[in-house]
Amino acid sequence: MPHDLLSIGELAEQAGVSVKAVRFYSDRGLLPEADRSSGGHRRYTHQTLERLRLIRSLRGLDISLPDITRLLDTDTSEEESDNRLQNVVARRLDTLSTELLGLRWREAALRLLHTSPPGERAERLRLLGTLSTPPTTDTLVRYWHRLLPTRLPTRLTTSIVDAAVPPPPEQPSPEQVLAFAQLHQLTKAVNDTCAAQHRPSVPRPELLYDGLREAYELTVPALTAGHKPTTGEALDCFVTAHARSHQQRDTPAFRRKLRHTLTTEEHPTMRRYWALASQLTPQPTLGAAHTWLTTALHSNTQ
Repeated sequence: MPHDLLSIGELAEQAGVSVKAVRFYSDRGLLPEADRSSGGHRRYTHQTLERLRLIRSLRGLDISLPDITRLLDTDTSEEESDNRLQNVVARRLDTLSTELLGLRWREAALRLLHTSPPGERAERLRLLGTLSTPPTTDTLVRYWHRLLPTRLPTRLTTSIVDAAVPPPPEQPSPEQVLAFAQLHQLTKAVNDTCAAQHRPSVPRPELLYDGLREAYELTVPALTAGHKPTTGEALDCFVTAHARSHQQRDTPAFRRKLRHTLTTEEHPTMRRYWALASQLTPQPTLGAAHTWLTTALHSNTQ
């Protein structure tokens, strides 16, 4: 045999892998054999050694064998091979991000159970069992689609849902894991009939929700700065949205009537929703904006 060929043991040793791994890659067609000895032993070239080192590097990054097979295709140009590698690495990064998020949620969930009072640990475990890892917001999104009027324009519905549904924190604390699980349970229990009871009954709901969205956005600076509720542009926009949706004008009498309506229609489920949602995001929630505005309305109509 030519002296520059490597035995399977030499190939494995120089590449830093096991002989079993070399046989596996050879059987998968990833490592071409140059020849066989008179005793039937495999022999490999130094080019195969470089190929094996490349495979080892890719496997060390947990790149799948099908992807490695495509990356080792010799019938492609260097540019195309580089593009394939970039795409494979990008997909692996996305997958790894999801895996890391799942691990962080598992760790926070375990810490929650570890520090829970004995009388609450079993119930919290059951509650956590209803979540995927990492959790999704699908149940919360469905809740809001049930809650909002069906006649709303799609762009308005999407805007409200995006603002109302808190994303799962990337670095959750045990308390946030519990809050998200409770929020998931709360919204999962609401069916179409219950959701319909929460919807405002107005002739032009698109005017109401479009105006409310603008009013809530106007409160963000005041909420962020910790300012007390007061009259101003945000409250005027809030009242005007309700008045226009009822085809009325913003008058002192309407404000007093609106204050009474909002006070009597406040639902405990929605209060609970915003209390839990506020634990999951540092940004002011729509619930916080609504409370700020209704408090300002109450003060304005005393």
